[in-house]
Amino acid sequence: MKLFYQTHSPYARKVLVLAHEAGLADRLEVIHHETSPTVRNEEVFRVNPLGKVPVLVLDDGAVLFDSNVICEYLDGLHEGARLIPSESRARFFSLRLQALAQGLCEAGIVVRHETDRRPEPYRYPAMRDGQIEKLVASYDFLEREGVDINAEAPDTHHVDIGQIALGTALSWIEFRGLPDFMPGRPRLSAWYQAFIQRPSMLATPLAGETFD
Repeated sequence: MKLFYQTHSPYARKVLVLAHEAGLADRLEVIHHETSPTVRNEEVFRVNPLGKVPVLVLDDGAVLFDSNVICEYLDGLHEGARLIPSESRARFFSLRLQALAQGLCEAGIVVRHETDRRPEPYRYPAMRDGQIEKLVASYDFLEREGVDINAEAPDTHHVDIGQIALGTALSWIEFRGLPDFMPGRPRLSAWYQAFIQRPSMLATPLAGETFD
């Protein structure tokens, strides 16, 4: 299978981390593609009309896109414990955490637009500040609620899609220099510091810049 990837995308990294956790990474040919909202990548548009990565091209030529869809597909290909829980309560709390992580990325992308990427005369500080409020509120929620993972044994403890999504989202926030989630949040910080030592995270470092 071919995975259209971007080395600085938290969504693409989520897919690749899940593939490593599921023991499927060696079945993927990872192909880096630069994309942005303003620069058209013709090869990506040929397989995804939204022009975004990640995209998974299956062995029969069929195409899947959106990180959530690709992760669910990959989770059905291995024999290990499921990374997307099947039991109802565990499933929905895991998916809730994934939704929160996705929201963190979406808010962070807007903050970057309104501070760095949009030409200065067109930046909207009120939008930036509103999205930063969402980031901070989410950090505080995570500190209160906690993340269910054994921080003492990050190399062996089973994780799920919510934790994978959160770990890759927070690593992207740190990578991009967005508002820090660690000061004053010891539970979240301890979880994150343990999670980023997992082999799946060490094998998929973030790198590169977005060019609009």
